[in-house]
Amino acid sequence: MPLEVLTPDQASPSGSGLRHNVLSPLETLSQSISAIAPTTSPALTIPAVFALAGNGTWLAYVLAGAATCLMALCIARFARISASPGSLYQFAADLLPPLGSRTAGWALLLAYIATGASVVGGFLNYARVLIPQAHAIPSPVIALGATAAAAAFAYRDVQASARLMLWIEAASVSIIVLVVSALLLRNGPHIDLPQLQLHAVTPSGVRLGVVLALFSFAGFESATTLGHEARNPLRTIPRAVIQSALLAGLLFLTCAYAETLGFRQLHQDLGSTQAPFRPLSALAHLPVFGLLIDIGAFVSMFACTLACITAAARVLLKMAHDGLVHSHLGRAHTSNGTPHLAVLASALAILLLAAGLAARGASGADIYAWMGSLAVYGFITAYFLVAAALPFYLRRRAQLTPAAIALAIAGALAMLLAMAGTLYPVPAAPYNVLPYIYLAYLLAGLAWFHLSPRRRHTTPPQELSS
Repeated sequence: MPLEVLTPDQASPSGSGLRHNVLSPLETLSQSISAIAPTTSPALTIPAVFALAGNGTWLAYVLAGAATCLMALCIARFARISASPGSLYQFAADLLPPLGSRTAGWALLLAYIATGASVVGGFLNYARVLIPQAHAIPSPVIALGATAAAAAFAYRDVQASARLMLWIEAASVSIIVLVVSALLLRNGPHIDLPQLQLHAVTPSGVRLGVVLALFSFAGFESATTLGHEARNPLRTIPRAVIQSALLAGLLFLTCAYAETLGFRQLHQDLGSTQAPFRPLSALAHLPVFGLLIDIGAFVSMFACTLACITAAARVLLKMAHDGLVHSHLGRAHTSNGTPHLAVLASALAILLLAAGLAARGASGADIYAWMGSLAVYGFITAYFLVAAALPFYLRRRAQLTPAAIALAIAGALAMLLAMAGTLYPVPAAPYNVLPYIYLAYLLAGLAWFHLSPRRRHTTPPQELSS
């Protein structure tokens, strides 16, 4: 539908019920940074990528970072023009046929929910490592406590949530940077030749490593869900999306190189460790920092759970306004200005996935890996649809250029290649059934919309446009 043309400073939402103009640029950036959970990837994901790519771990992160930056540029083009709580779903809905826009909505919702369940699994893992008494507590109870606490923050105040996430991640990442810097300084101005020469690296290992490395960046776009709550959203949100992709890429690449180098000097296997910064901190002569990083990763899991609930709730809010889910989920709390019912629904979905798997005997590490892999399908689908819609969107606004076309094609191809990498060669169980679970979920969501007797379109909140 045609959008009213406003300048970023004039734009103001109506009808969403969300608080307006409350989040600073730094607080907006913290939403994307916390969804990425930058402390988690150096501690958990990089060792898993090394198990696949070996000395090519840094290359896997270069390729994953390049694909993410392409998508960040595509998303930023949308975010400079319009802003709404619907995030990528709204961008796809503006141009794609109904089937495409509904697919984008359900895919993005699953991506945030599965990521939330994944990091609750990581929270369980680190609870067992750091707190001996936690072994006596059933895993579903720990999952309930973490999810309920995160939901309470998301329910009460978006600004307090953003500030909490910002301080948690800033403290954790700062300690990691100190350890990594000490490792690189200890090594001196020497290049690690086995990594540079890709010693014993196979193309298939790097390809599979790229797919897993993409999960490290998942959620970088989640600042777009704050379209009604960020100050000057048409300026701050595009910057937050691009900045989070670039900053995360630089951090992950540096950590991948330093961790591979450090474990070679220790004569240990990085791919088989669950707490890499304990020995790395000792190697850097900063042994106490290993424990602090583990604590930071533990708390970062909570911040990421909070970020996922925040993002998923706002996507649900927009989907409810479009009739894809029950209209009650489109309501906002009269005093808090948060989508309280959508927050509760998102938290419940995350809890059911994480606690359900834990009750069946899955370890925290398994939940993290399984749910993270499932989330990748949702993110790749949403990213691809946004890239495909970008040329049509810009053409409608008479802003289409050859550079924009090239950007959209490159972004879409990168996502297609990433999707192919998750499907072939066929991965081992249970990863081989995840594509079918994802497909069944999408079909169920689309079928529910068509079959539900309550489905109807309501008037959506006004979007911000320039």
